[in-house]
Amino acid sequence: MAQMTHVDGKNVGTVVLYALSTCIWCKKTRSLLDELKIEYSYVYVDLLESAENSIVKDNIRQWNPRCSFPTLVINDHECIVGYDEEKIRGLVK
Repeated sequence: MAQMTHVDGKNVGTVVLYALSTCIWCKKTRSLLDELKIEYSYVYVDLLESAENSIVKDNIRQWNPRCSFPTLVINDHECIVGYDEEKIRGLVK
């Protein structure tokens, strides 16, 4: 699996952000997670090598068939597609 970057914070479960380094909505999602002090891991899919990129995109499609960004996977159970501030804020109850 691709090397994820870990960000320390409040543990609300396993939170994984699949993002693009050039995507403004991905940056907004990261900023919101940081503001809420949520612990998460992320990977910039566009910066991965070709083979790794394909594997990660296949994984994303299990959650988000369109493979759009940002895709946020929570506890391997729930998925937030796109920048959805209300749902992301809902992670901190």
